[in-house]
Formats: sequence, C-alpha cells, structure tokens
Amino acid sequence: MPTGGVNAPVPVAAQVIPAVDPRLIVRQEGIRGYVREFRRRLGSGELGSLPVVLALIVIWAVFGSLNSSFLSAQNLSNLSQQIVGTGMIAIGVVFVLLLGEIDLSVGSVSGLCAAIFAVMNVTHGVNQWVALLAALAGGALVGLVHGFFFAKIGVPAFVVTLAGNLAWNGLMLQILGLSGTVNLSGDDIVSRLYSTIYGQTIAAYGLAAVCVLFFLGAALLEANRRRRAGVPSRPPSDIALRTAVLAVIAFLAAYTLNQYKGLPLAFLIFLIFLVVLDFVLQRTTYGRQIFALGGNIEGARRAGINISWIRISVFMIASTMAAVGGLFLAAQIQSASQTSGGGNLLMNSIAAAVIGGTSLFGGRGKTWSALLGALVIASIQSGMNIQGLSNAIQFMVTGAVLLAAVVIDSLSRRTQKAAGRA
Repeated sequence: MPTGGVNAPVPVAAQVIPAVDPRLIVRQEGIRGYVREFRRRLGSGELGSLPVVLALIVIWAVFGSLNSSFLSAQNLSNLSQQIVGTGMIAIGVVFVLLLGEIDLSVGSVSGLCAAIFAVMNVTHGVNQWVALLAALAGGALVGLVHGFFFAKIGVPAFVVTLAGNLAWNGLMLQILGLSGTVNLSGDDIVSRLYSTIYGQTIAAYGLAAVCVLFFLGAALLEANRRRRAGVPSRPPSDIALRTAVLAVIAFLAAYTLNQYKGLPLAFLIFLIFLVVLDFVLQRTTYGRQIFALGGNIEGARRAGINISWIRISVFMIASTMAAVGGLFLAAQIQSASQTSGGGNLLMNSIAAAVIGGTSLFGGRGKTWSALLGALVIASIQSGMNIQGLSNAIQFMVTGAVLLAAVVIDSLSRRTQKAAGRA
C-alpha cells in the first residue's frame, strides 16, 4: 500500500507538463504576448521582415535628411510605379526560392514576352488583348519547359534556367528582327495599365479603407472560427491594435499619393497580385505543399505530395510573373528593345526577394517580400540618383545590402538550428 496517501504530491520528474505552442501566447495574452513572442523569435532567429523594415526606415531617414525631395510626394509616388515591374518578377522568384531553387532566366523571359506583345500588336497589328494573352502564355510555356527538364529529367534548376537565360534572350532578338526596337503606341492596354493614375482623392482613400476593412473582417472571421473550434484565438484588443497600425500605414500612403497625382493603377494591380498570391501560399493546400517541399523534400514525398507537379507549376508561375513584369517594364519605357530584360534586372529581381526576407534555403518567405525588397532597392537607387552618385556606387551599395540580407538569413537559420526549430 502506498505510504504517501491519496493526497501525496506527485514528484516533479513524474509530472507531465504539456508543451505549449509559443505562437498561442500571442492570442492568449494580447500585447504582453506579443512582447514575449518577439523575445522568443529574436532568441531563436525567427526575425521575419523586421530587418528589412528597419533597413527601409534607415534608408528613408538618411536620404530624407540629405535631400528633402527624396521624401516628397512626387518622388514617393514615382517609386510606387517604378517598383511594379521588378516587383512582379520578384513575386515569381519568391515562389522558386521557397523550393530552395533559383531561376536565372526571369530577366530574359521578361524581355521575350515584352517583345512578343510589341511585335504582335505594333508590327503585325494583332488585337492588343490577343497579343497580351500570347505574351502571358509564352511566359507560362517557358516555365513549363524549365519545370519539365528540372522535375522530370533531373537537370539542376541552376543549369536549366541559365541555359534558358541565353536561349530566350536569343529568341527575343530573333523576334525583334533587324530593327532591334519596337515602340509601343501609347494607347495599347499595357501602356494604359502602367500610365493610368486615378486623380480623384476618393480613389486612394477608398483603397486604404477597403484594405483596412478587409483585414479587420478577415481577422474577426478567423478569431470567430477558432473560438467555435475551441482553440485559442486573437483577443479583440490584439485585432484592434493590428488594424490600427495597418490603418495608419494605409491612410498615410493614400495621403502621400494624393499630394501628387493620385493612385497609380499599376501599383494597385501590383497590390492585387500580392494579396491573391499571398492567399494562395498561406491559405491553400497548394501553398502549404510548396512550403513543405522547400522545407523537407523527403518528408514531402513521404506525405504523398506530387513533387513533379509542384516543381513544374512553380516554375510556370515564376515565368508568368516575369512576363507580367516585363510588360510593365516595356510600358515604362514605351518600347521593347534588344536591351529588354538585360542589365541588372535579373539581379535586382532576385535581390528584391531575398532582401525582402525570403530564405535562399527554401521553406520560408512571403509574397510581401517582393514589395519590401523592391522598395529597398528602388529607394537606394532613387536616393543616390538625387545625390548625383554614379551607377558604380549604386551597384556596390545594392550588392552590400544583398550580402547583408543573405548573412542575416544564414545566421538566422543557424540560430534556429541551435534552438531546434529548423
């Protein structure tokens, strides 16, 4: 018979202490939970977008102090248009990086698809909508080719896309012909999508209001769904704080745009792509499979995920987004030429995704990385142009920022491994 009696304390070693998901602390404790969660993430190397947000604040503060025109409504409005082309391409790069792979062809694919549209619409008089669909279909087909050789034949993605970078650039030159340049009419659908600006004050403020209300509605629905399921949910105070922060950012951006010309349609389209593809990654089975494949390919295979299909489809998304970005870049300069998709476009697109917080090692990142990274790169270039610095200095500074982002990613990954979270 036990000597301790029915009320005897259970030895500590024998007690079963349930593991607590630290992410639930946020939902259970509100603001205090956020502080504890931030300390935990900092200690375990899960920095998220914090480094790039801080970098962007520093960049704006430095260039704003050097020249007041940098933070003017005109310059910031111009930035919102200028980042669209590179940002669109960077969204596709994010998808590929989530697999732990790389696509070195996105620059030449963007130029190829811009050439397809320009030659069909301007040179041959094909209906602009048909030419637009042909350009996008061309991008998807290129991605299908890349994905097939990578997923089915087993050729490394680095080699496949490097070969594609050369081949698609050559095909672009062949399509453009002897003239080498095809000027857009300015009245075509691509040019109008880029140049249209809604000057009515209500447009920018209305978009800000819609974004805030959409976020608030989604947060309330999610909290209600979790409460009905009997699992911890975000408290009302937490939702209110997050909504207030978003409202300040959204309406401040709307105010800035309205101080110049208004809301650029190109930037609105960019935001729509970001939201839709973020939903695909975060809220769909397909998106979760991409993360699973990038995090642990053997585990994904054993879970029954169709590895080949995921890989092929991701490269198709990357090339299609490269086509979209190439069309906006062509509209920006009003032409498709032999230099389309060249220069530092490839490096800027990859850098935007990485600087924005997407891991080069796969399994971690968001589509919003494309927005943040593109803003950082465009801000550096704009600030240095205003200061009259050469392209050589811009390249070196952008390279240093990219290296810093990769170093932070590597250190973060090492810290996560030490904490048992990677």
